[in-house]
Amino acid sequence: MTTPADTTPVTLTVERGLEVLRAFRADRAPLSNAELVRRTGFPKATVSRITATLIRIGFLRRVSGGRQFELSAGALSIGHAYLEASPVTRLVNPFLQTLADKLELCVALAVPDHLDMLYIACRTSARIATLRLGVGTLLPMETTSVGRAHLYALPEAQRRERIAAILATPGKNADVVRKNLDTAFEDLRTTGVCMAVGEYQRNAYGIALPLTVGRTRTLMSLNCGAVELEPDMTAIRKRAIPALHAAGHRLTELLADVDCEP
Repeated sequence: MTTPADTTPVTLTVERGLEVLRAFRADRAPLSNAELVRRTGFPKATVSRITATLIRIGFLRRVSGGRQFELSAGALSIGHAYLEASPVTRLVNPFLQTLADKLELCVALAVPDHLDMLYIACRTSARIATLRLGVGTLLPMETTSVGRAHLYALPEAQRRERIAAILATPGKNADVVRKNLDTAFEDLRTTGVCMAVGEYQRNAYGIALPLTVGRTRTLMSLNCGAVELEPDMTAIRKRAIPALHAAGHRLTELLADVDCEP
């Protein structure tokens, strides 16, 4: 039940400030107030007020004195503190690096964040030079393998609710989203994994599976991927799928006694 405190001006201001920070996604591009208005749906005056406050307290900074903003040290320090304190990242990072080197791909572990997936651990082989992803990356659920794997593993009622929210987002092509989700869910039913090729980032592909880990039975997604001009997805699937399934079992063992709540 929502308590009266949830709607106080202070709470609403904090929530809006966090939504503005969350709007800075994995593309790492600086954003203007106009772009932040589009991404958050907040009024222009509200966004202008929030960005001014976030600059003053050190969470945003202006890019070269212009009209665009990027995350500053204050925001990054919070993420760094989380990573330092998280038992999950300490346990899984060495394993993910070994897997990334074996597959010669980028490998990541992700948790949900609203309608996105957040990378909480990410390791890349020396071969990968063009996939601009890392810890803290936010990826849309509906156009990425890591997000589709998460949606598939949700309880049915929760899955329907989450997909409805995605389809209600402005700019979404509902027919295309539904078709791609149906294809991914069928792949998960038959092989345990799903794919996305060239949807979120041009020439990028990902293969993912869902995991339920830890004492908290937390739902996460494990994926691997890269950027290639003309990837042979048949060969990549043949090589990656067995390795992902084995990695999923090993991660479940590694995190069995850990509180994995993000």
